[in-house]
Amino acid sequence: QVQLVESGGGLVQAGGSLRLSCAASGRTFSSYAMGWFRQAPGKEREFVAAISWSGDSTYYADSVKGRFTISRSNARNTVYLQMSSLKPEDTAVYYCAADGRPYYSSGSYYRHGEYDYWGQGTQVTVSS
Repeated sequence: QVQLVESGGGLVQAGGSLRLSCAASGRTFSSYAMGWFRQAPGKEREFVAAISWSGDSTYYADSVKGRFTISRSNARNTVYLQMSSLKPEDTAVYYCAADGRPYYSSGSYYRHGEYDYWGQGTQVTVSS
């Protein structure tokens, strides 16, 4: 079992930056691919970014490419999402997720069904 706790959300003006963190429990964090998703009011949960278990591969939604960076520290059992040049349309609850298949590289990293564990979410609000 893996527990995920997000932090770092808040209110920021358009053009600003935030860094989200997701702390994971358990000794197997380093073997799991991780993802960030977001959900705005009245909309479906959507993929934001993912990182392989090794950290060698990263993936981004087109809407955030060039503005967001996903990274991980296996020593700290933490995955990060650095968000820059934020826009009002980035406003959402952001969730981190873990793919519970050790050392597995999913070709469907953008599908929320590929992930077994989810955090409770952290609110990001970008004002115009």
